[in-house]
Amino acid sequence: MTTESFEQRYQKLERLVEFAELLGQQRDFDEILRVVTQQAASLLRAETALIMIINPGTQQTIKTVFKEGQETSPHRYHTAHEQVCGWVIKNNQAFLTPNIKTDARFRKERFKDFAIKSVMCAPLRAESIIIGSILLLNKAQSGEFEENDLAYLQKLGAIAAPFLRNAQKLQEYFVAPLPEAALLTKYENLGLLGKSKKFIELLQAIEAAARCDVRVLLEGQSGVGKELIARAIHRLSGRSEQPFIAIDCGAIPASLLESELFGHVKGAFTGATSDRKGLLEEAHHGTLFMDEIANLPYEMQAKLLRVLQEGEIRVVGSNRPRKVEVRIISACSAPLRKMIEERKFREDLFYRLHVYPINVPSLNERGEDIPVLANSFLRKFARQQSKAVESFHGALLQFMQQRKWAGNIRELENFVERLVTLAAPEMTELDSRILPPEFQKEFKKLAPSHDTPPLHKTLQQSLDDYEEQLIRQALSENDWNQRKAARALQISEGTLRYKIEKLGIVKR
Repeated sequence: MTTESFEQRYQKLERLVEFAELLGQQRDFDEILRVVTQQAASLLRAETALIMIINPGTQQTIKTVFKEGQETSPHRYHTAHEQVCGWVIKNNQAFLTPNIKTDARFRKERFKDFAIKSVMCAPLRAESIIIGSILLLNKAQSGEFEENDLAYLQKLGAIAAPFLRNAQKLQEYFVAPLPEAALLTKYENLGLLGKSKKFIELLQAIEAAARCDVRVLLEGQSGVGKELIARAIHRLSGRSEQPFIAIDCGAIPASLLESELFGHVKGAFTGATSDRKGLLEEAHHGTLFMDEIANLPYEMQAKLLRVLQEGEIRVVGSNRPRKVEVRIISACSAPLRKMIEERKFREDLFYRLHVYPINVPSLNERGEDIPVLANSFLRKFARQQSKAVESFHGALLQFMQQRKWAGNIRELENFVERLVTLAAPEMTELDSRILPPEFQKEFKKLAPSHDTPPLHKTLQQSLDDYEEQLIRQALSENDWNQRKAARALQISEGTLRYKIEKLGIVKR
């Protein structure tokens, strides 16, 4: 059994206190389920966490499963849930095993087909009655749970159970959650667009995060809109009248980052000609959004940890600490857990930031939202470029839904902007013929059954239209300088002048 130091025990106690404070600021039953399972999995390094709650009125069960930070289907864990949680409720005690496959309390080979090994489960009690259980699972390579882990899980369950019970009662009798339509409209005004189930779950997590004044960690791929989410949380929080400051931890040289965050006094280093406030002080009483927190140099992580622990900063070149009161919302596209194992990110800082984790789904997980986003971008860029275009042909829209967007929403936005740029000023609908050459092959591969829209023009008329688009684009990008435009099109200036006259191209 691993012996814990006093400092480790103290840190675990601190996390339980933070956990209780966080639950105290929530009223949404489903969001409390999400937070409890995520925190349990994170604090005890479990691959999968499952909560089962018994509805006292119907005796039906509510199951929530989180696997590696994301909600997943409970069906594949049905046997483990049924057997282990059933044992816990029947025996009225917690459960721990280093290897579920060889545990004598269950029929031999019951779990032979399961990719799990170490398992522990604690009952959730409210008013001395078991209202459910919390189950943690690990594969063989993830490590075995120990007695001190089970003791910690029982403490976590003891804290969570009354909040779950009270929220269940509150939601059943008093609280009417915001209807989905109203929720979508509310966040559309903040720039967050969509309608899919994943997107609605994300909005509900943002709602809950805005209600409580705790640190938030946004986890998701690059380009999914994490800064927009951070701004929404700030706008809807009690700090909305205070500053919102954003910093990309990977965009600032390590040598300048300390001064950028903490500020400096005059003469602190070469070039420091005057006192300057750092971003932490600029965000006093407001919110500091730290994007790509994984890129924070290791030595700076210790200094940020001190800020979070003590609520004070030490300006570069000064020995006097200054008090700051600021909410930190951090974001990462890299897996921080892996970085902790590689000793590139401090574990104690991770737990300080990981108070309210929100997993932001990728665009590929939100395929239903692509038409909503694409049409919004279309209106935006058509307005900016004074184009008449107002819709996509169905085949092109389906192509956008089928393809994989490695760059997520940012890549989709750039794609739509490019199509609008290529469109002739009078064109009202974008179809597949306007796709740049590198996308034509992909379009045919993904949508082999879709013919291009029916032609209402001759081949020569269609070629002339496309030629006009290319010439207009080249002229526009070169401030209507014909020599530069001809060079970009790789034709002679005389040929360009001839085509401009032939096609009747004039500057609008």
